[in-house]
Amino acid sequence: MSIAELNRNVLQLNEKDRALIKVVEHGLPIVSRPYAQIATQLDCTEQEVISRLQQLINNGAIKRYGVVVRHKELGYTTNGMVVWNIPDDRVDELGICIGKYTCVTLSYRRPRRLPGWPYNLFTMVHGSNREEVTQKVEEIVTSCGLQDIERDILFSTRRFKQRGASYTHNSAAKSVQKNSDRLRLIR
Repeated sequence: MSIAELNRNVLQLNEKDRALIKVVEHGLPIVSRPYAQIATQLDCTEQEVISRLQQLINNGAIKRYGVVVRHKELGYTTNGMVVWNIPDDRVDELGICIGKYTCVTLSYRRPRRLPGWPYNLFTMVHGSNREEVTQKVEEIVTSCGLQDIERDILFSTRRFKQRGASYTHNSAAKSVQKNSDRLRLIR
């Protein structure tokens, strides 16, 4: 569904929809029947939870529904944010080519910040070490024909946070309040 179609079909979320989104945006409970547990919380049936989630996905209220994998715990200890300076008329084509690689977990187009920052495509590549990430990037470069494209790999040095986004009212304030004992000013 395109953005224009979504804008034409303004989504009307009811209180049950908002409550369901609020529950699932923080992850599913790790139990044998997570939707049944959510249904108990929301005073409805398991099938109603599953059906409504599917409707929210189909109508575009929920764009992506998935798992946030903590890659470091799976052995992928090195992350490289690859920044690319791709001609504007080729970003879509090359972004799709780069995004086909399973080692690429994020791929975003962003505006350039000239004169100091010429990059307009950002992709995250994971590996077990810097050499592996660099090798994967070179495979992408060769396969997608990016040899003449300016790029750089920005390797992560520390993970501060890794989770999905929160969208419901006061989620950010509650998260800050809940985690305030762990927040520190970094200079």
